[in-house]
Amino acid sequence: MELRGFDDGYGVQVAGWAANAKEVALLSGRVTYPFPEELRTSWRTADSDIHSYLLFDGDRPVGYGEVWLDDEEDEVELARIIVDPKVRGRGVGGELVRALLGPALDAGYSEVFVRVRPENAPAIRAYHGSGFVDVPAALMEEWNDGQPVPYRWMRYAGEQVGAGELRG
Repeated sequence: MELRGFDDGYGVQVAGWAANAKEVALLSGRVTYPFPEELRTSWRTADSDIHSYLLFDGDRPVGYGEVWLDDEEDEVELARIIVDPKVRGRGVGGELVRALLGPALDAGYSEVFVRVRPENAPAIRAYHGSGFVDVPAALMEEWNDGQPVPYRWMRYAGEQVGAGELRG
């Protein structure tokens, strides 16, 4: 599998991976279905701090994710991660997360985080398997203050796990 920069030509395909309103909400924060075109065209901004990627299996995109850089907080967040429903349950989510860690770690910030809905067990397994651990409960509570929904916040612990060689 290979991580490549996102090409807008795949936007409709990636938006189609959200199979229901709950998945649209996970990807965009809006509860609607199907994925609205105005969201698809606006989810990626010209913001130089947001880097979008596709994971390819040969010529076929199988996963999408973003790397958000935050100079002020000296941290990176992996965000808007979604896998093609046709390949879910096969470890692609974990491969995508590990691939996204490459540009996230290369950015040189002190921490890498991810936030996930607590009920998203497959994503949580993928994050744990990729070296993420929960932040302390008090910090999670603080970070959830003001969020539209409560998230499970996780940070990359710098472990070497999975097929790729990761560094911390």
